[in-house]
Amino acid sequence: MNKHIELNQLGWSDWFEEQAKDMAVGSIARVAAVDRDQLLLVNESHTFRGKVAGSYLHRHHLSHELPCVGDWVCLEKAPGDDVALVRSLLERRTLLRRKSAGISIEYQMIAANLDYVVIVQSCHFDFNVNRLERYLVMVLDGGAEPCILLTKTDLVDPAVVAEQIGEIRSAGITAPILTLSNITREGVDELTRLLLPGKTYCFVGSSGVGKSTLINQLIGNEKLETKAVSGSGEGRHTTVRRELIRLESGALVIDNPGMREFGIMGAAEGLEGSHSDIAALSSNCRFRDCTHTGEPGCAVVEAVQSGALSREHLENYLKLTEESEFHQMSYAEKRKKDKDFGKFVKSVKKDLKLK
Repeated sequence: MNKHIELNQLGWSDWFEEQAKDMAVGSIARVAAVDRDQLLLVNESHTFRGKVAGSYLHRHHLSHELPCVGDWVCLEKAPGDDVALVRSLLERRTLLRRKSAGISIEYQMIAANLDYVVIVQSCHFDFNVNRLERYLVMVLDGGAEPCILLTKTDLVDPAVVAEQIGEIRSAGITAPILTLSNITREGVDELTRLLLPGKTYCFVGSSGVGKSTLINQLIGNEKLETKAVSGSGEGRHTTVRRELIRLESGALVIDNPGMREFGIMGAAEGLEGSHSDIAALSSNCRFRDCTHTGEPGCAVVEAVQSGALSREHLENYLKLTEESEFHQMSYAEKRKKDKDFGKFVKSVKKDLKLK
C-alpha cells in the first residue's frame, strides 16, 4: 500500500461517512488481511497490526460477525502501541459469503464492501455453467456486481471459447464476460482498463484457474506466491489467505484461496437475480407460490417443453433453491437452540446466586 493516501482511495465513501457520524469513532482503518486473531489494517498513512477488543468478542459470538478482509473498523491506538484495538465494525455495504465448508451450518465471510466480484473459470479444465450459477447466486445476494473471467484461452481453440460463452448466455446469465490468457497476455490490458481507482474487486474461483498469476501480472511483481503449471495446464497455486492489495492504478484487488465447496444458504434474492429469466416467467404461472415441479399452468415448465428454456438450467435452479432453503432452515433451528441454551445457562446462574 502507498503511504499518505486519502481514505476514499481505499474504498471509503459517503455511505460509510454517514455511519461514522453516529458512532464514537477513535480512528478508521480497513482490514487488509486476517490471520487467525491478528488483523492487518491500513489507513491513510500506513499499514499496521490490530486485534479485536475483548468487549466486542463478548458481544459477537458468530464467525461472520468478526472483521473480515474489506471491512471498515473503528479502533483505538495510542502513539506508542504496536497493535491497534478494534472496538467496532461499520455496517457492510456489500458482502460475499458462503455456507461454511463441511457439515457446519454457519456463514463463512469471504470479503466485505466489494464493488465487483470477478468469477474466474478456466476454459481448459474448469468450465462449468452450473458452478458459475452457484457463484452468481451468492454474489448477487451480497449486493456486489458480478463479472465472469474465462482464463487459459491459449489452451483451447477459439471455437471452444465461443461455444462456452454461448452456453453462459443460453443459461440466461447476463453478467459481463471477459476472456484472458496469462501466457499470451491477450485480454490482460482490457481487464486492466476496467479496474477503476478506489473500487474493490474480489477474484474467486477454483484452485489453479490462474487468479494469483493474473494478480501478479496486475501488480507487476511476484507478490503472490505461485507454483508451476502442471502438464495438463491446470495451475497449482499456494494462496492461503485473502489479502487486499492496492494496485498502482489505484484499484483494490482481493485474491482468494481456491474453493472446492461454495455452499449457499438464505439466498432468495441472489437466486432471483441470477435466474432472472425464470423469475420473469414465474409471474405468468397460475399459482403465485408455484414450485415449477409439476403444478398445472406453470409458465416455467411450459417454456422448458417448448424449448425456450433449458431443462438443465431449470433443474440447477431448483437444486440451488432447495439447498439454500434447507441450509437456511437448519441455520435458523441451530440459532434457536443456541439462544434457548443461552437462556437456560443464564437462568441456572441466576438460581445459583439466589441460593
